[in-house]
Amino acid sequence: MRNVSGRRVRVGVVGVGSLGFHHARILRDLTGAELVGIHDIDRDRLEAVSSELGVRAFDELDPLLDAVSAVVVAVPTTSHEAVACAALERGVHVLVEKPIAPSLDAADRILEAAARTGALVQIGHVERFNGALRACEPYLDEPLFVESHRLAPFGMRGTDVAVVLDLMIHDLDLVLSLVPRPVTSIAAVGVPVLTVSPDIANARLEFEGGCVANLTASRVSLERKRKIRFFQRSGYISLDLAAGTGEFLRLRPGVAFEPGVPLPGTGLDDLVERIALIGDGKEPLRCELESFLAAVRGDAPVAVSGEDGRRALAVALEIIERIEDHVAHSSTA
Repeated sequence: MRNVSGRRVRVGVVGVGSLGFHHARILRDLTGAELVGIHDIDRDRLEAVSSELGVRAFDELDPLLDAVSAVVVAVPTTSHEAVACAALERGVHVLVEKPIAPSLDAADRILEAAARTGALVQIGHVERFNGALRACEPYLDEPLFVESHRLAPFGMRGTDVAVVLDLMIHDLDLVLSLVPRPVTSIAAVGVPVLTVSPDIANARLEFEGGCVANLTASRVSLERKRKIRFFQRSGYISLDLAAGTGEFLRLRPGVAFEPGVPLPGTGLDDLVERIALIGDGKEPLRCELESFLAAVRGDAPVAVSGEDGRRALAVALEIIERIEDHVAHSSTA
């Protein structure tokens, strides 16, 4: 494991596409980081980002890894294993963008490399750091039904994998972290619209204990939407993850539904107390990077572990398998 001396972590970014650019932008300005440099196999993109951000460009990966204690891996998913393992074998701590890898075997090799060297692995499930989610946590109480919609217009970023791995996995990770029970059944449908893999998908997960999650993701939508809702005995939570806001609705104190007993008032607001859920306004990606640096310094545990990432990947791959089974059955019917 690469030692970290002082309070500033020497860090690099590998892959400076649309997301990697923002990792580098934030790390350049974080007081707890020293952004040593960036690397990308696209030389034109590398030079453009280097010039815009005023950071050193490394033409080759190895010299960057030799110069840092930690690295952010923001390359396409198919290259996660190669880059992450190259860093981990040197004892360099790694933040890997989601999903952890394209397959469970690749994910296991990443985790095995980390175990051999003692280097840390954090997975970039950035919605864990959404202000709205943090604001609602005091009101979460064993949800029985979860519904999410994550919709986006089409773009080439992320199309190397199915929409389940590109978009839905964000909500899978949230649900798996907030409903800490085994998944007992999965049903899913999906359709490839513009690419060769599903571009819109819906999955229904059942958990031990009775909770059901219904997740929808699309990258061929005409609108952007990132919303998730939790229904529980104590009330109803609705979050707009894009805006970082939400609302918790619950019965007003003293209101109870009893047969034959008149209710106070006739409107929803007469019965329900609305509690606004306002995030702290912090950029989730900044919070994610701060948590990673804190873990590297030994000041805090890893917020989203490699095992968390593997679990989300396992469920996502099972959803993809269910989609493929559904398509095959439909085509032969």
